[in-house]
Amino acid sequence: MKEITDIIKANRNGETRGIYAICSAHPLVIEASIEQALSDDSPILIEATANQVNQFGGYTGMLPADFLEFIGSIADAKGYPRERIIPGGDHLGPVCWVDEPAEQAMLKAQQLIKTYVAAGFKKIHLDTSMSCADDPQCLADEVVAERAAILCAVAERTAIDSFGKSDLVFVVGTEVPPPGGATEEIEELELTPVNRVKQTLALHQNAFSARGLEDAWQRVIALVVQPGVEFDHTSIIDYQSEKAQALKACIAEVPNIVFEAHSSDYQNDQAYLDLVKDHFGVLKVGPQLTLAMREAMFALSYIEDELLPVEQRSHLRAVCEQEMLEAPKNWQRFYPVPASKGTLYRRYSYSDRIRYYWNQPRIQQAVDCLFTNLSNSGIPLPLISQFLPEQYRAIRNNDLTVSPAELVKAKIKQVTGSYAQACWQQ
Repeated sequence: MKEITDIIKANRNGETRGIYAICSAHPLVIEASIEQALSDDSPILIEATANQVNQFGGYTGMLPADFLEFIGSIADAKGYPRERIIPGGDHLGPVCWVDEPAEQAMLKAQQLIKTYVAAGFKKIHLDTSMSCADDPQCLADEVVAERAAILCAVAERTAIDSFGKSDLVFVVGTEVPPPGGATEEIEELELTPVNRVKQTLALHQNAFSARGLEDAWQRVIALVVQPGVEFDHTSIIDYQSEKAQALKACIAEVPNIVFEAHSSDYQNDQAYLDLVKDHFGVLKVGPQLTLAMREAMFALSYIEDELLPVEQRSHLRAVCEQEMLEAPKNWQRFYPVPASKGTLYRRYSYSDRIRYYWNQPRIQQAVDCLFTNLSNSGIPLPLISQFLPEQYRAIRNNDLTVSPAELVKAKIKQVTGSYAQACWQQ
């Protein structure tokens, strides 16, 4: 894990260095992100979440070892060294089992940690902030820290048993925006107070020490806080560096640790640069990647409408809408809007709940049909100019080839490129 610790050290030393985490399991997103890392000659941090990948398969159907082989095989095909992939586990704790008693949920969380570490995941976010069925509504900070230490001990033992040593790096703290963005309209956010940063770190350090985990504490590289960034369905709260100067000064006094910013999607280029300069050394991006992919897919479907008769089209947009309406559990409670706005939110919300549906067979078949149709018909440049103007510019500059998959990946790399520009300043 030397590459990530070197980045953290450089960031703490005032260099404009950081690393962004790819939080997605879609193969086109992974492929585009690896291509970005190749062009930058940089390591790549790819993370799986507990509900996405776990010992029971998660919503992707993948075990942790499956996920690592999945991203590793894409790296192999691209000629990217597997050893430069930093695999991370995000929100590892009892989050998937909060409707069960705490003891039972924590046992499953321990098994979750074991399967991640034994598979070869190296960056572990210990998240025990959520209340279980028999917990009070709001857990005491001491309980959160104690449970994190329990999971850390499991991770350390598993690493030593599996690999003869532990080189795991840990992330603690859970004061984050809701995964995938807020469910209501937002106007302003409170940053994590400095006193809470100090308390969170002190409680976790004490809990680690009580379990003999002093060495593991030296490998805690990041603390999750709220930097004042967020997005809801149609709006974005931008980072304001001047409001975070107290946080910046505070973390500079703590050895080895930077901040980790969750839900940093949709910020502008200057905001990413400011975040990195203010010691938010780890930036996480997820929905923005699949939203960019969806934008490109839908743009291609509009091009298809112009080129092919109705009976030959993929009808991708309609198929996506039908799948979401027939299986509403992944979006319904997140989009509490009138029916008149339902289609707008299902298709275009920044929270991008459509990302949970791309692996459905009917949607996969529609995408395959779309790509085949456009590959066979060819895509006239004026239509690319109309629906994908930035990619058109790249084609005219001989920086991009005309194929459906390359156009989609180019759209995704607009996002990764923005992050890379902030994290790899020369």
